[in-house]
Amino acid sequence: MKSRCSWVGNNPLYIQYHDEEWGVPVYDDAKIFEFLILETFQAGLSWITILKKRENFRKAFDNFDYKKIAAYSEKKYEALLQDSGIVRNKLKIKATITNAQAFIKIQNEFGSFSKYIWNFAANQPIKNSFDKIQDVPAKTPLSDCISKDLKKRGFKFVGSTVIYAHMQATGMVNDHTTDCFRHNEV
Repeated sequence: MKSRCSWVGNNPLYIQYHDEEWGVPVYDDAKIFEFLILETFQAGLSWITILKKRENFRKAFDNFDYKKIAAYSEKKYEALLQDSGIVRNKLKIKATITNAQAFIKIQNEFGSFSKYIWNFAANQPIKNSFDKIQDVPAKTPLSDCISKDLKKRGFKFVGSTVIYAHMQATGMVNDHTTDCFRHNEV
């Protein structure tokens, strides 16, 4: 039996996410945006709640197409508020639209959002070596810095803890514990 990070548990959805996605470096703007939106909605909730609703989010938010989301009308916003398949939080839905607009501005400035965000990590994953999940921080000085810059650029719901979770999900940091089979794979 494979040894995994202790947070995974027995849920097949969590196992698949951990084994195939979490901590794998992501350079594709569309995928980075998807994770950013999911992390935004996760704030204050459990990640499994968001994973269970991921496909509903995908449908509701036009496959996480940030160009479409940036142009959402008030009518689309109201429809999202009625969508029971997603987390119906007014501020988070508004933030998704605002963040899509800010995301595009960064793309225009840097050529891609990926170039912008990965520059904070010197364009390579940061490999940590934590033995226990309790040793993994909720935020770091680097996530503080990224959060501050994103907020300055108009992003919402991008506090340091959300950003650190995003960094973990998109492989900017490898926080698989040293006893996890994925630690050396990613």
